[in-house]
Amino acid sequence: MGQREDVPLYGTDYPTPDGTCIRDYVHVTDLAAAHILALARLEAGSGVYNLGIGTGFSNREVIEAAREVSGKSITVREEPRRAGDPARLIASNEMARRALGWLPSITSLEAIIESAWRWHVAHPKGYPS
Repeated sequence: MGQREDVPLYGTDYPTPDGTCIRDYVHVTDLAAAHILALARLEAGSGVYNLGIGTGFSNREVIEAAREVSGKSITVREEPRRAGDPARLIASNEMARRALGWLPSITSLEAIIESAWRWHVAHPKGYPS
């Protein structure tokens, strides 16, 4: 969006295939669907559920996918690791699947980024307050 000079990349020496952290990303509509299912289940009692696609993408993969989806160059500034950042952080959605019948429907990193990119292009300053 041209709103920053560069994107910081914290840590490039993790024990992962490309040296960057791996995180689990879930599409906002899948999150919303899970919350609706959880609200409907409140009558039967509350629960705690991890929501994710159950697989991860490295920070470098996210940056590359964002370049491809947006068609923009993204300058990366490599920085040291942040204290406490684990190499991998991936959610198990097993409990949400069993208790709520929830499964993410959008699991492609490119599709998740494409959706976010379309929203940001349409609302470069967010929603008016």
